[in-house]
Amino acid sequence: MANVTVIGAQWGDEGKGKIVDWLSERADVVARFQGGHNAGHTLVVGDKVYKLSLLPSGIVRGTLSVIGNGVVLDPWHFRDEVAKLKGQGVEITPDNLQIAETCPLILPFHRDLDGLREDASGAGKIGTTRRGIGPAYEDKVGRRAIRVCDLAHLDDLGPQIDRLTAHHDALRAGFGEAPIDRAALIADLTDIAAFILPFVKPVWLTLNKAKSEGKRILFEGAQGTLLDIDHGTYPFVTSSNTVAGTAASGTGLGPSGAGFVLGITKAYTTRVGSGPFPSEQDNDIGQRLGERGHEFGTVTGRKRRCGWFDAVLVRQSVAVSGVTGIALTKLDVLDGFAELKICTGYRIGDRSFDYLPAHAQDQARAEPIYESIGGWSETTAGARSWADLPAQAIKYIRRIEELIGCPVTLVSTSPERDDTILVRDPFAD
Repeated sequence: MANVTVIGAQWGDEGKGKIVDWLSERADVVARFQGGHNAGHTLVVGDKVYKLSLLPSGIVRGTLSVIGNGVVLDPWHFRDEVAKLKGQGVEITPDNLQIAETCPLILPFHRDLDGLREDASGAGKIGTTRRGIGPAYEDKVGRRAIRVCDLAHLDDLGPQIDRLTAHHDALRAGFGEAPIDRAALIADLTDIAAFILPFVKPVWLTLNKAKSEGKRILFEGAQGTLLDIDHGTYPFVTSSNTVAGTAASGTGLGPSGAGFVLGITKAYTTRVGSGPFPSEQDNDIGQRLGERGHEFGTVTGRKRRCGWFDAVLVRQSVAVSGVTGIALTKLDVLDGFAELKICTGYRIGDRSFDYLPAHAQDQARAEPIYESIGGWSETTAGARSWADLPAQAIKYIRRIEELIGCPVTLVSTSPERDDTILVRDPFAD
C-alpha cells in the first residue's frame, strides 16, 4: 500500500492540519518528521476546534501518531499540549503516541537565546516564533544537545552539560545574562522525565515494522518548502529542512518510504514575519484576503501578509520536493473577486526570471509579472465535488496546474473536515 508525505508548498500556514486530519482516517500511522512547536495546525471537527503545534494531526482521530527524530521537542510544551487535548476529549496514551528516543530537547535557555538574539538584531530580525527552535537545532548539529533518551540517564549527563554550558554561558555573558543554573536544569529535567519517558520508543523500528506489514504511513511536515533552510528564502527561513526528502532522515524509515508527495498550497499566498514576498498586496486586496481567510498565525497570533498566487514559487517547491500532486486550500476565500491575478515570473532590474534567485537582495527587489483571470461571483464554500464549483473557479484551478506543472489532487473549500473535493486518492498510488 502507498504511503503519503504531506508538505507545505509555500511559506507555511497552507492548511496542512486539515488535510492530514482528513487523510489520517485512512492511515495506520501519522509521523511528524521535522520542526518543533513553531508549527501551527488547526483542525475543525464539527463544533470543536483543535489547535496543534507539536503533536501529529492524526492524534485527534486516534491514529497511531509518531514524533520522529527530526523534530526538536520542548518537553514542557508537550505536556501542556497533551493536557489541553485531553481536556477536549482526545485520548492520548503511549499506545497511540510515540516519541523518538533521539529527538533533541528544547530547553529553557534555548528560548532565552532565541528572544535575546531577535531583540538585538534590529533590522536583521528573522521573525522567529521565539520558541527556541533554532538554538536547539544548533546544539544538535554542534553535538551538544540533550536528547529524549538522556532523560532515562540523568546521572550520566555531566559531560554533556559541560559541553552545553561551555557554549551557552559565553553567549549569555555577551547578552549580560547569568550562566546556566546547572542544578535547576537537572531538577527541571528530573521533574519532566517521568511524564515523557512512557511515550519514548525506537520510532524507526515502529515505522519499519509498519512498512513491512503493508500499513499506510502518513508523513506530516511542518512549515513550508519556501522556509527550508537550504531551499527557502534564506536567511528568512526556519532551522530545519522542510522538503519531502526529510521524511526519510527525520523518521528513520528510509527514502523509499516517502510514497506520494502531496504539496499543500493555498489558492493565494501568505507569509508570516520578515522576508521577501513578491506578490504581496499591502493594500485593500491584501486586507480583504486576510479578513476572509482569517489569516492570523496559529502559534503566534501574528497577522499574516497576503497576496496573489505565486506560480513561480510553487513550481520551485514542486521541483525541490518532488511533489506528486497539490492539495489546493482556501479556494472559497477568493469567492466574489471580479478579477484574480497569478504571478508567472519576476523582473529584477532589466532582467526577467522564471524562478526566484537565491540572493536575498535579488529576492527583495523582485517585481512580479502577472497574468489576470476572471473571478466568480458564486460561492465555493462547502463544495464537495467538481459539479459544485463555478466554471470560472475550475478554470482558475486548471491554469494553476498548467503554470506549476503539477496536478491538483484535492481541493479544500472550508476549514470543515469533510468540505473537500477528492480528485485523486494519494493512498491509491
